[in-house]
Amino acid sequence: MSHRPSTTPAPPAADQSPRSAKLAVTVFPLLILGGAAVALLMPATFAPLGAGVTYALMIIMFGMGLTLTLPDFALVLKRPAPVLLGVLFQYSIMPLLALGIAVLLQLPPALAAGLILVGCVPGGTSSNVVTYLARGDVALSVTMTSISTLLSPLLTPLLTLWLAGQYLPVAAGDMAASIVQIVLIPVVGGIVLRLLLPRLVVRIQPALPWVSVLGITYVVLAVVAGSRAELVSAGLLLILGVMLHNCCGYGIGYLAGKLTRGSVPTRRAIAVEVGMQNSGLAAGLGAQHFTPEAALPGAIFSVWHNISGGLLASVWGRRRPGA
Repeated sequence: MSHRPSTTPAPPAADQSPRSAKLAVTVFPLLILGGAAVALLMPATFAPLGAGVTYALMIIMFGMGLTLTLPDFALVLKRPAPVLLGVLFQYSIMPLLALGIAVLLQLPPALAAGLILVGCVPGGTSSNVVTYLARGDVALSVTMTSISTLLSPLLTPLLTLWLAGQYLPVAAGDMAASIVQIVLIPVVGGIVLRLLLPRLVVRIQPALPWVSVLGITYVVLAVVAGSRAELVSAGLLLILGVMLHNCCGYGIGYLAGKLTRGSVPTRRAIAVEVGMQNSGLAAGLGAQHFTPEAALPGAIFSVWHNISGGLLASVWGRRRPGA
């Protein structure tokens, strides 16, 4: 759910963007918790939604592209250390951490591969607004999300092949093609549309967080309904693994910020970016390229990291960085 609060004067519609995003990120956990519960109760009703998961993800990533501008990428040249370190931790620590947790908890092969896939995807699309609510460096968060997302067609399949290949066969080439279709093309399309029709995009920007909310809720409904039996049998162990992965990511990300001697807002931005994964993408890729069970870690992560991110934003948001 990528969204940036505006820092420059904008038409009245755009002035509501931060309020819209805050409401969306607050309601988000409730919606997906409700969606997961309904899918568990009526799996036959919602299992057919699996056919539309790819399209839902494409819409989410197109919405993310609409929030990006070319200056977002210029921050790499102005402040390379925190951007590059954040992206490095995203694609090194998080995949290895997922592998370690899978081994520690002795997860079944499909669930282990799914958790590793969560660790190998780019930063979460809701990290930008959580960073904003946590009084973090929003510009840095947006740049890290953008860079890690654009690198995902290359790095996600390679890392998944390397780390998850011991559990399930990984068709890295097919996965790369899927990520280009699901991520790269929609994001670039959104950026181009914003360049061509900036006024239109500004007007619709308050609705963009809700596009992500509804899109990821759709993915959770489809994945949970399609894997109800596996979720019931391995639920608690898998939830523990997801919680460990996410919370350790926050801590390691904050440490990365300290290594750059960054300010408190910088540390908060890196912590949120590293800890929050694009779990909707992981769920979609798991269902498409592995098994329905492999999509479960991504679906559960979608629920959990928005709860933990909201709590983190609530705590940090009450404390000014200089306090």
